[in-house]
Amino acid sequence: MTSSRAWQTPQHLLMLMTVAMTLAFATWMALLNNFVIERAAFTGKEIGLLQSIREIPGFLAFTAVFVLLVLKEQSFAYLSLAVLGVGVAISGYFPSVVGLYLTTFIMSVGFHYYETVKQSLSLQWLSIEEAPAVLGKLIAVASLASLVVYGSLWLGQRYFLFSYEWVYFIAGASCFLLAVFMWLAFPRFASVVPQRTHLLLRKRYWLYYALTFMGGARRQIFTVFAGFLMVEKFGYSVSDIAALFLINHTFNWAFAGRIGALVGRIGERKALTFEYCGLICVFTAYAFVDNATWAGVLYVADHLFFSLAIAIKTYFQKIADPADMASTAGVAFTINHIAAVFIPALFGLVWLVSPALVFLMGAVLAFVSLILARNIPSNPRQGHEVLWRVDASAKTPSL
Repeated sequence: MTSSRAWQTPQHLLMLMTVAMTLAFATWMALLNNFVIERAAFTGKEIGLLQSIREIPGFLAFTAVFVLLVLKEQSFAYLSLAVLGVGVAISGYFPSVVGLYLTTFIMSVGFHYYETVKQSLSLQWLSIEEAPAVLGKLIAVASLASLVVYGSLWLGQRYFLFSYEWVYFIAGASCFLLAVFMWLAFPRFASVVPQRTHLLLRKRYWLYYALTFMGGARRQIFTVFAGFLMVEKFGYSVSDIAALFLINHTFNWAFAGRIGALVGRIGERKALTFEYCGLICVFTAYAFVDNATWAGVLYVADHLFFSLAIAIKTYFQKIADPADMASTAGVAFTINHIAAVFIPALFGLVWLVSPALVFLMGAVLAFVSLILARNIPSNPRQGHEVLWRVDASAKTPSL
C-alpha cells in the first residue's frame, strides 16, 4: 500500500470522503424539517413515511457485496458519493410529497452504499490499535465540516436569504466534484486481507448483530423525531436549527477524537454502558420537556452520546475474521435498517397521538441496548465474543 506523495494515504482519503459526505448530507438534514413543512405542508405522518423511504436503501445494503463482484470497494465509494451529491443537488427543485420521496430515495442510495463501503474500508485499512482513535478523528472531521455547513446556513438564511434550491444545489455539487477529485487524485489501495464476496451470517457475531439492530431502531428517535420536535413544538427556524447543529458539532469537533481514544482505553463494554445510560435519561427527558432551551440542551447531549457508538465497530473488529469485513458491513447495515424502515412510519402514527410516548419508547430501546452491552467481555477477541453464553453441550450457562 504505497503512494507517490505523502498526503496520498488511506487515512487522508477516509477524511476527504468524510468531508464530501458531510457537505451533502448535513445540508440535507439541516434543511429537511423546515423545507418539508414550509414547502410541502408535511405532518408527522408524511415525515415518518419519508424517513422510512430514506432507510430502504440502508435495508438493501447487503446487496453491496454483489456490486463488489464487478467494482473495487474504493471505486464503489466514489460512485456512491457521486450519487449522494446528485440526489441532494436536485432536492430543492421538487418541493412536493412525491418529489421529495423520489429525491430522498436517490440521495439515500448514495449515502447508504457509501457508509457501508466506508465502514468496511476503515476496518481493513486501520489496525485494531489505531482504529478507535482514528474513527474518533473521522467523527471530528465530519463535525468540522458540519460546522462549515451550518455556519454557512446560519449566515445565508439570516443575512442573505439564500433559497432552498441554491443551498441544496451547491452542497450536492460540492460532494459530486470532491468524489471526482478523489477518483483522479488518489491511488488504489490494496486490502491487506482479500475480502469474501458472498453474503454470510456467523453465529458468533450475534451480539454485534443485536447491538447493530438496536442502534438502528434507537437512531430513528433522534434523527427523525427529535429534530421534528424542535420545529413543530418549539418553532425553531432554519437559522435556529443551524445554530443548534453548530453547537452540536463544535462539541463533537472538540471531543470526538478524545472519545475515540477513551473507547480504546476503557473498552467497548464500559463505553457503551455509559452511552446507553445517558440515552435512557435523555429520551425520558424529551418526553416531558416544555422549554425550548432545555430541549436544545437535550438535543446536544443526545448527539454527543451517539459518538460513543464507534465502540460497536471496534468490538466487531476485535472479534471478526479480517476477511469478513466487506461482506459483514453490508449485512450489518441491512440489520441496522430493519427497524429503521418501519419505525419512522409506525412512530409517526404514534406521534399523532402522543409525541411523549415516542420518546418513552426510545428510552425502552436504549434500556434493551444496555442489557446487550453488558454481555461484551472486557477483552473481546475471536473465540471470546460474549461474556455470557449458553453452550449447546452444557446444562448450565458458562461464563
